[in-house]
Amino acid sequence: MTDVIHTLITIPLPEEDLARIQAVSPRLLVTHHPTRPGEAVPGPIWAPTEVLFTNRAFPEASECPNLRWVQYYLAGVDGLMDQPALQSEDVRVTTMSGANASQTAEHALALLLALGHNLPGFLAMQGRAEWLPSRGDHHPVELRGSTVGIVGYGSIGRQLARLLTQVGAVVLASKRDLMHLEDSGYQPEGQGDPQGEYFTRLYPPQALRSMFKVCDFVVVTAPLTPETRGLVGRKELAALKPGAFLVDVSRGGVVDSDALLAALQGDQLAGAALDVFPEEPLPADSPFWSLPNVLLTPHVAGVSDHYARRAVDLFIANLHHYLEDRPLFNLVDPARGY
Repeated sequence: MTDVIHTLITIPLPEEDLARIQAVSPRLLVTHHPTRPGEAVPGPIWAPTEVLFTNRAFPEASECPNLRWVQYYLAGVDGLMDQPALQSEDVRVTTMSGANASQTAEHALALLLALGHNLPGFLAMQGRAEWLPSRGDHHPVELRGSTVGIVGYGSIGRQLARLLTQVGAVVLASKRDLMHLEDSGYQPEGQGDPQGEYFTRLYPPQALRSMFKVCDFVVVTAPLTPETRGLVGRKELAALKPGAFLVDVSRGGVVDSDALLAALQGDQLAGAALDVFPEEPLPADSPFWSLPNVLLTPHVAGVSDHYARRAVDLFIANLHHYLEDRPLFNLVDPARGY
């Protein structure tokens, strides 16, 4: 590591945030070069860059001989690691996992409540100016006392578990590594489940069907990797007990879309709320649009007006770790795919 650390930021940031980053250390030489889609960064800027904070701008491998760390502006890295400049063992990549946890968990909670209290049905009735014939026809499924299974116990799943526990739900969770319950990733203070305390029982991915059998609701928050593609398929959906609901705020492809469609059309599920799809935007002729027991949102669960500030907070925390040669938050393991 050199005395001067050339740090390139291609994210549009206000001057106050740039000042916060520069204030981390006098060793940082910060270059702010915001890029638009398809816009290239000039080669002379790439050459000295050691630290890169970016969303869409990546160099050719030959342009960045000094690159050592890339802080990615998003949480999901499916497809990102194919970038040639990131293939080197000398380049570490970290994600924004944790910066999107609060808003995504709230979005998932909103979808859970909407399904349990039949908002899709009531919105359809509103469009027809139709009143419920009898209040006795409304049979809500309350979260309090319900069992909610979380597929993927990362930063989003842990924050959702915290919220669900506060409303009285029983939380089950599925996690790839059962030997480490604690969360080593980035999580703002007072959020998430750092020590693994908010679930009643933990399941390996191979036991999803066992978990699904006792769930009133299932929420999918797992990253998309070769290992998780199609993780929730026909057999898993068939294991859900009658009247169960599914919420997906992960990545399109983790849930088998065809299997889910068949389960919904066959009344195997009471309903689903989906924020992600294998093809986005969702085609206008997709049958999901017209299913009465489905609530759709356009991949916005992680969106927040506070995201940029939280992203800078995480980058600053990681900068301190980088300068002190400590482990970085949210380090991507290429073998795992996240």
